[in-house]
Amino acid sequence: MQQSIKIGTRGSPLALAQAEDVKARLVAAHTDLAPGNVEIVVIKTTGDRILDRHLMNAGGKGLFTKEIEDALIAGEIDCAVHSSKDMPTSLPDGLVLSTFLKREDARDVFISAAYGSLADLPEGATVGTASLRRRALALRARPDLKIVTFRGNVQTRLRKLKEGEADATFLARAGLNRLDMAAAATETLPLDTFPPAPAQGAVTVEIRDSDRAMKARLAPLHCAETALAVTAERAFLAALDGSCRTPIAAHATIADNRVMMRAMLLSLDGTTVFERSGEAAADLDAAFLLGRDLGAQVRADAGEAFFETLNLDIQREIE
Repeated sequence: MQQSIKIGTRGSPLALAQAEDVKARLVAAHTDLAPGNVEIVVIKTTGDRILDRHLMNAGGKGLFTKEIEDALIAGEIDCAVHSSKDMPTSLPDGLVLSTFLKREDARDVFISAAYGSLADLPEGATVGTASLRRRALALRARPDLKIVTFRGNVQTRLRKLKEGEADATFLARAGLNRLDMAAAATETLPLDTFPPAPAQGAVTVEIRDSDRAMKARLAPLHCAETALAVTAERAFLAALDGSCRTPIAAHATIADNRVMMRAMLLSLDGTTVFERSGEAAADLDAAFLLGRDLGAQVRADAGEAFFETLNLDIQREIE
């Protein structure tokens, strides 16, 4: 086995915290690996550079992974650490998501300096988010709200909130927990009314499929239950051609050797919702089929006219 490892990552504080976690777990799992043998390589992605416009106008989720995956394919790094929800459903040839760490809290949180909950916001209050899912769910609960686009990492969005660009915002609890910033949350939103993005809260490690040594190194870090849940959720996303251009929520859990998932597709204003749930045996093939089938059912429920209208609404919103 190789005696040194290079881990590729984005450079945000959250991305670095996730990469440092993977490094620490690797060192703890292998007595022949010292901290000095594991290097974290920061790679700036196109998504990190674009701060002045919505990512939907620039290419979507792959903007946060392309440069890192290029370095992985070129052999400049040995693995890449990602937030699973940032990963496109289709990966470049030769790359695989080999490892999922145990999933953190998948819920979203509401954050405001002046109001204790989403329900407490005054009529017409401004909420900042770049997520179409969060936008749709917020408007579903509070159609009177004004939504403005918030881009940037956790710290940037909290700074914008402090500077008064909005009355409130939403963030993933998992990210705050990993940054030791859980106290920033004003309200933790319930899964039944504010379900998460597919794969939210799960960190994944991407490698070259041919790299057996790296697979073996990472094997002790892998959480099989997280892999089952994320597989089902990403299959649902893929069945709907999901991207950051689609308000989609999905959450799977594992209990009694079964995978159970609830998933939904929303209109941009949250007034129309297509929701399905189901369960399957707790194995990867069954989890994939569960997500794929629920996605096919939701697509059939919505009909292609819904997607045409959704795309027009989104384009009008971001222009």
